[in-house]
Amino acid sequence: MVSVITALVGTAAVPAFAAVGHGPEARTVQQQAAADAQSLIVASEHEKAADLSRSSYSATTSGEIQKKKAQQAAAARAREAARVASYSTTTVDLNMTGPGSGDIRWPLAKINSIGDGFHSRGGEHQGVDLLANGGTPIFAATAGTVNVSSEGYYGYGVAITIDTVIDGKKVTTLYGHMRYGSRQVVHGQKVAVGQAIGLVGSTGRSTANHLHFEVMLNGTHVDPLAWLRANAS
Repeated sequence: MVSVITALVGTAAVPAFAAVGHGPEARTVQQQAAADAQSLIVASEHEKAADLSRSSYSATTSGEIQKKKAQQAAAARAREAARVASYSTTTVDLNMTGPGSGDIRWPLAKINSIGDGFHSRGGEHQGVDLLANGGTPIFAATAGTVNVSSEGYYGYGVAITIDTVIDGKKVTTLYGHMRYGSRQVVHGQKVAVGQAIGLVGSTGRSTANHLHFEVMLNGTHVDPLAWLRANAS
């Protein structure tokens, strides 16, 4: 009876280190797994980084992954800085003034053509695109106080806004997609109508050189092209 029980245990309990295969080339399960192993990833933030390189292993710790990401982000920032710097040598002739003599003037002396108009693109476009060559001077359409002067103002890219009051209404004009490094005014600065404030460019969400021009009366957008045609002189 004892011999029968011994035989059953011997055939039913297969240890983890049982040999795989037969003959002189037989290998344990652990040996086979070790031979097939290629890499080990340590995910814990609390594990001490160590060199786990072996003849058949390579290791990537969470610290190494973060370091690689930081290097890639730094490289991306350097490329963007170099791109911006390539535009920053442009100068603006501050002696120039915009055409006209009235309190409201056209922001460009020469417009090649009119692009997307007010409420185009399914109603989302809140301004008018005045197409002009890159580097064309931009002039303040009204006198007033600079509220925004930024190298990266949302999708407008390089942009300026000017606030003033005309006929009892608060008037805000916006000049978007200007050239990098061309802004000639800062936040809080008082500007005169027709004063040169920057150059036409294609920054932000833009695919060609143009001035994106917006007008708000008491906080409500109006058709800037119609407003200029009715009031600029």
